[in-house]
Amino acid sequence: MFRGKFVAGLDHLRQQGQLPEALDQAAWQTLKHTLHVHDWVVYAKQPLGGPLAVLDYLGRYTPRVVISNERIIGIANGQAAFRVRADSGGKKRVLRLAGSELIARFLLHLLPSGFKRIRHYGLLSPARKKVGLAAARSALAVPPPEPAIIESVTAFLHRVARLASMCCPHCGGQFRVTATLLPQCVATARGPP
Repeated sequence: MFRGKFVAGLDHLRQQGQLPEALDQAAWQTLKHTLHVHDWVVYAKQPLGGPLAVLDYLGRYTPRVVISNERIIGIANGQAAFRVRADSGGKKRVLRLAGSELIARFLLHLLPSGFKRIRHYGLLSPARKKVGLAAARSALAVPPPEPAIIESVTAFLHRVARLASMCCPHCGGQFRVTATLLPQCVATARGPP
């Protein structure tokens, strides 16, 4: 029904000349056929019934979004006390907010209806990341990324620990640890205190 009403509305606009002029009768028939090829599934839900239903609905989307239960210290006299980061060093401090202000700040972090988190949507969605990124690279004429180079453990240690500097400058042979010398405490001659 939705598809029929939508196409009828487009046809009405076309007859009034409000659609592009390039849409002649043949192009219009092709467009109509294209629109009718796919099923149009419209998802509609009954409106939420009251504040408790709204809270129940929103509650499913809010776990671990803004503040965890471990950070909330207490709620008293209409105020909530919770731990926040005080500085970039990781120190914590206690912040107290009125309940209405806490809820207002909390609701700023909820996504509007129809929006998805970026890690689950678009080019970076797990289901189509490989194909989507390849198509984007192709459209932008960007070369594919170089394959990951897996190096051996020995090569990794040589690179990271700079083991090449542990070679003899004359023959190029590697130094070998034959003994470990522990630091020696040297007794100093001190006078009486």
